[in-house]
Amino acid sequence: MAHTTGATARTVADIMSSPAVTATTAETIAEASGRMGERRVGSVVVVDGDRPVGILTERDLVRFAASGADPSATKVSEWMTADPYTVAPDRAVSNAFQSLSEKGYRHIPVVDDGALVGIVSMRDLMKIAQIQPAGRLAGEVPLGLEGVVVAETHIGHVRGQEGFYHYRQYNAVELAEKRTLEDVWHLMFYGDLPTIAERERFTEEVRPFREIPELVQPLMANVAKLGDPFVPLNGLRSAVSLLGSALDFRPSLDIDVDELRHNAMQVCAVVPTFLTTLYRLNQGLEPIAPHPELPYAANYLYMMQGEIPTPEHARAVEQYLISTIDHGFNASTFTARVITSTGADLAAAVTGGIGALSGPLHGGAPSRALDMLDAVGTAENAEPWIRASVERGDRLMGFGHRVYKTDDPRSIMLRGVAERLGDGNVELAKEIETTAVRVLAELKPGRKLYTNVEFYAGIVMDACGVPREMFTPTFASSRVIGWTSHILEQAADNRLIRPSAEYVGAPPPQPVPTID
Repeated sequence: MAHTTGATARTVADIMSSPAVTATTAETIAEASGRMGERRVGSVVVVDGDRPVGILTERDLVRFAASGADPSATKVSEWMTADPYTVAPDRAVSNAFQSLSEKGYRHIPVVDDGALVGIVSMRDLMKIAQIQPAGRLAGEVPLGLEGVVVAETHIGHVRGQEGFYHYRQYNAVELAEKRTLEDVWHLMFYGDLPTIAERERFTEEVRPFREIPELVQPLMANVAKLGDPFVPLNGLRSAVSLLGSALDFRPSLDIDVDELRHNAMQVCAVVPTFLTTLYRLNQGLEPIAPHPELPYAANYLYMMQGEIPTPEHARAVEQYLISTIDHGFNASTFTARVITSTGADLAAAVTGGIGALSGPLHGGAPSRALDMLDAVGTAENAEPWIRASVERGDRLMGFGHRVYKTDDPRSIMLRGVAERLGDGNVELAKEIETTAVRVLAELKPGRKLYTNVEFYAGIVMDACGVPREMFTPTFASSRVIGWTSHILEQAADNRLIRPSAEYVGAPPPQPVPTID
């Protein structure tokens, strides 16, 4: 088929993958997933002869893995999506793009007169989007890229309508309830949960990286004096940049996966030390070296407070850290991947992620939510305070999320952690939560807002002795594991991320005026 050059004339037939990778209903999950791996595709079309009767995608495989069933004894028919949505080969590319975006699909079988002739994916459409005139697709892509799929990932996903998110194939909240941070860190970097022996080896591997390098250590005192008031997250941004230079991090484009992963371990391990060192120096206190026997979360509290924390406090902070390692293509994660797509070194990508996280709309709400509790003061004051705030149009800190349209599962878990700690603020927080939901339902019908992770995170960290100015930096100390996991994934199958913009200024070309 001859390909036309005009963007408006492109059809699905021009960009589809053909023939599609297929499976039958009688084949096993193991056979189908093995074929997907061999052909490096994100789905198989399930066929009866040449007629598509279902589709099995990577998302289905994630759900299957979570079930614990035997892949060699389970049929494709049990987990496929039956009667899949299909598209005709002569359909315009722009229409297919709209269908993928609206329906939330990533793979659509292409069917001509009832027979399977190919498959089109979001990846195929995004390749076309890079060479089409921006004006063609700009009107079809929402501002802020909300709901637009820009990449495929094996790291995790957020299902906002369901109130569920996962790291690889595991429920993230269940991981926080059952495993250690080191276990989840291993999962993110290597793709599987470690055995006890593997955990010990992994911990031994990263422990030396907790120390601040000798070239960087003398510079910390000056970094801790920058800004009035000093903002620890800004100091971390400078420290990570210095680390990359001191350790001669090379462009990700020029190194293999082992060296890049080594860089990632160095950064993730030293970030808590950077944060606590900068905080203590700014407070006029001596920094505390990492404790050789304490795990990640307990060591973080120890370096910050100068005392070995209670097991209850260490575990509470660890659960918070696990719950915030990754959360889809949020602003900071996307920033880190964009920078990595240029081939830049890992420290540059992490520095960019920290910069994105420093914005109050992304990572700055835990302390503000606690400030709101202070302002309300008592349970009796909750309703008049919230009602007045909603009527003024003020934003309720710790409520609402860009993705979740129901309860944030992180908030539910952290509410339980706060109750377990027995902090005095938790009852007030629960009263505010209940009242806010009720008042919003009355004054803003149809606008459903629920507490997000920041609401109870502030209570948990406050109960464990973390100062408010360290709330968002604490978030960063775990999210860096998620950033670097995405950096590793982006570098492994890289393509420069280079979207287009729609020009809406004065029509060019205008004559250039001369100077009188």
